[in-house]
Amino acid sequence: MSSITLDNVSKQYGGAAPAVDRVSFTVEAGTFTVLLGPSGCGKSTTLRMIAGLDEPSAGRIHIGGRDVTELAPAQRKISMVFQSYALFPHLSVKENILFGLKVRKEPKSNYTGRLNHVAQLLGLQKLLDRKPSQLSGGQQQRVALGRAVISQAPVCLMDEPLSNLDAQLRHEMRREIRALQQSLGITMVYVTHDQTEAMSMADHVVLLNGGRIEQSDSPDMLYSNPGSEFSARFIGTPPMNLLTLDTRSGGIQGREDARPLSGIAPGAVKLGLRPEHISIHENGGVPATVESVEYFGADSIVICKVGTSSGIAVRAAGHLRAQPGASIRLHWNNTNQHFFDASGKALTREPFTFTS
Repeated sequence: MSSITLDNVSKQYGGAAPAVDRVSFTVEAGTFTVLLGPSGCGKSTTLRMIAGLDEPSAGRIHIGGRDVTELAPAQRKISMVFQSYALFPHLSVKENILFGLKVRKEPKSNYTGRLNHVAQLLGLQKLLDRKPSQLSGGQQQRVALGRAVISQAPVCLMDEPLSNLDAQLRHEMRREIRALQQSLGITMVYVTHDQTEAMSMADHVVLLNGGRIEQSDSPDMLYSNPGSEFSARFIGTPPMNLLTLDTRSGGIQGREDARPLSGIAPGAVKLGLRPEHISIHENGGVPATVESVEYFGADSIVICKVGTSSGIAVRAAGHLRAQPGASIRLHWNNTNQHFFDASGKALTREPFTFTS
């Protein structure tokens, strides 16, 4: 197993703003780390620099304690799975999986044992003689995984490998990839823009925004303690609600009849609440107006307006029937609150008291 360390790595193309700007993090050996963020945030560029496909403009990259910044991809002891699968259409599944071993001129005596192991691991035993055109999307993805795994490289890099699959197949492949990583004990770095993939698969998530690290943490800490408004809104489905605070009155903006709220963190301009931490009651609490209701079977997402803050999501069990314009009352526990300053950075949470 090998760890990966990036030390102030940057990538700039011409005179444009850096695609990756002084990024530093460590991937512990044998762990599953996800590079997460919106399109254009620098996650794929970061992965390509780890792979050696792109050269950093500044900074150093270490894999397994070796400085590999100036080494070719073949010298880095890594395998990679691409978004497009990159299978050779004229070769069989067997030949696609063995291709890397042949290029590296490894002993032929290794082929059969390693091929059988990988085929059994990925359920490809009955598909070895087929061509890629005869396979489903999920089967092609397994072949791409097999080609990476058979190399027995201690590090595996994946660049949005599930983006071409439908929702059900993505769900199945997420479980398979995670199980594969754990069974082999390899170090895996996985790029995605899908926060569901990151939350369900990763040991550690590096959240990127505009070429910089917004937050680097475990999935549960990212969810429960977002360090910024960006983290709070990017992680979670629906994302965290952000209610604008009136800095003069000390209450929720637009609630002119409400007394000031107690316990607001100094400098706070936004109050953050997860949808599942808000409940609907008949009496007391904070008044709100229903805007719409989205029904998902096990629960409903009630979208409402509180003061001047619209689009506030509340998760309610079952099928909640409420008409747009209906008045409801919202409650939440003071331990589930988050405060953010004018720059969007998180502040220390403080006790909160309801006023009606």
